[in-house]
Amino acid sequence: MRANATNGVAEIQKDVPVPISTTSKWEALQDHVHVVKKLHLRDLIQDEKRVEGMVKEHDGMYVDFSRQCATEETMKLLLELAETSHLRQKIQAMFEGQHINATEDRAVLHTALRAPRNKSIVVDGRNVTPDVHLVLDQIKEFSEKVRNGEWLGATGKPLKDVVAVGIGGSFLGPLFVHTALRTNPEAALGAQGRQLRFLANVDPVDVARALNGLDPETTLVVVVSKTFTTAETMLNARTVRTWITTELGKDAVAKHMVAVSTNLKLVKAFGINPENAFAFWDWVGGRYSVCSAVGILPLALQYGFDTCEKFLRGANSVDEHFLNTPFEDNIPVLLGLLSIWNVSFLGYPARAILPYCQALAKLAPHIQQVAMESNGKGVAIDGTRLPYECGEIDFGEPGTNGQHSFYQLIHQGRVVPCDFIGVVKSQQSVYLKGEIVSNHDELMCNFFAQADALACGKSEIELRAESVPDHLIPHKSFTGNRPSTSILLPSLDAYTTGQILSLYEARVAVQGFVWGINSFDQWGVELGKVLASRVRTTMNRARTENKKLSSGDGFNPSTMKMINRYLEGKAQLLYPEPKDVFPCDIINSDECRPPTSYV
Repeated sequence: MRANATNGVAEIQKDVPVPISTTSKWEALQDHVHVVKKLHLRDLIQDEKRVEGMVKEHDGMYVDFSRQCATEETMKLLLELAETSHLRQKIQAMFEGQHINATEDRAVLHTALRAPRNKSIVVDGRNVTPDVHLVLDQIKEFSEKVRNGEWLGATGKPLKDVVAVGIGGSFLGPLFVHTALRTNPEAALGAQGRQLRFLANVDPVDVARALNGLDPETTLVVVVSKTFTTAETMLNARTVRTWITTELGKDAVAKHMVAVSTNLKLVKAFGINPENAFAFWDWVGGRYSVCSAVGILPLALQYGFDTCEKFLRGANSVDEHFLNTPFEDNIPVLLGLLSIWNVSFLGYPARAILPYCQALAKLAPHIQQVAMESNGKGVAIDGTRLPYECGEIDFGEPGTNGQHSFYQLIHQGRVVPCDFIGVVKSQQSVYLKGEIVSNHDELMCNFFAQADALACGKSEIELRAESVPDHLIPHKSFTGNRPSTSILLPSLDAYTTGQILSLYEARVAVQGFVWGINSFDQWGVELGKVLASRVRTTMNRARTENKKLSSGDGFNPSTMKMINRYLEGKAQLLYPEPKDVFPCDIINSDECRPPTSYV
């Protein structure tokens, strides 16, 4: 694949009407809403031919769209909208490394991170596949040295504990994969005797919890920051460095800390040997970076590189399906188009991600970032204000926990389209004699039942047939006709975890391509950072000089009063003679603070 060095998306987008809502295909879907509103899912899912047409399979994945409020005509109109938006060309442009991130003039190539070694992907005149596999080879070599005891800590002890320091995509994606693999028997075998922890929040509570019970002598720290300037990450990195050097001395940093970064100058200045810095590239967005060294390095240290290779192969399987499969059978394309239908036409702004698999507990938080940071936009790619809603409010919880939390709302309150995710074979098998089903069967009974309950509901006639008193009928009625998609995996292992990751990443891209937005920048996160920098300077002055803020500090009255209330409860910082202050069980010193329970 060869990329044009110019902004390739401009050539594609110039023939696409902006906004897409001005097209006849969009208007046809708007008219079609009135037809669909007259239908009910309890009837639609009885149509065997329709069900067969709305079940799609790929490489072991079984995806059932039949509980979406959509007919054959709906799907036809959505596919025509995809054609009008030049969806195929945009997908190809992404895989070819064209600069589809127009506002930052960058390629978007997280798919290259899991491409086979023999695939050529040329970006700005350079085949990036050898670069990707060079880093993967470095990760394999380094992780094997650490795991087999060839790479030892400063005192000669093996490094069996890893703390990954990073935030946002440097944390949520790797945590999702780690949580998915922890109880997989094959992966767990490779992780015996090892720990992987994550430190993301700048809140010192997160530091205390991440380091609790660890020994600096046996701990390796992976600092993840592309520029090595991310404020929260670097403060946490300096904090953990102090924890290490207080116990082991400054020279220990070279043995106990490595980096995932492109800024080798700052890596070296920090005390990390640049030879122990693992690269990634500006065409990898943070929320799409789990398949780069950001995720693969800590995961390989924990589980072994072979497990990571299986994860990458699973993601590549769905990448290839996304790129090459006709849209009518293309699972991520259909997921994206039906999400557009739910959000922009049916008016359902949220989506619940409901894995009936505890190991997928961190899927929803990761997809919150992938989807909401990508598609939470109010302007088209050319900067014009959008006249329609786009993006989804994502949330979720594993079943059956969520059933005892927010399912009341999705059954009888607001309509929230749902993704139900189940597995055929559990990672852990429990069956008690005398029980009619296994524990996993019980879980999956709820998986099947909840989707039908949302679709079909329960009518007044059914309630009266059960002799429900009249005064309770309104309270026990379920309207049904609430859309969902069911995804069934053969099992949850490294390979299928990669599949799920790629499936959701591609779905997000489809939505953005059709909506005509840039799903690969995130300017919305910048303003708060800028304002926090100003508050930081003021906070330092106020605490070192023991002064409150005044109107001359330039804050609005509300913020000024709130900061002053905060300062009333804080001690004065005695500069220029600062001291490190930690909980006593992390660093025991004259200035330490007694810890609280970590249980």
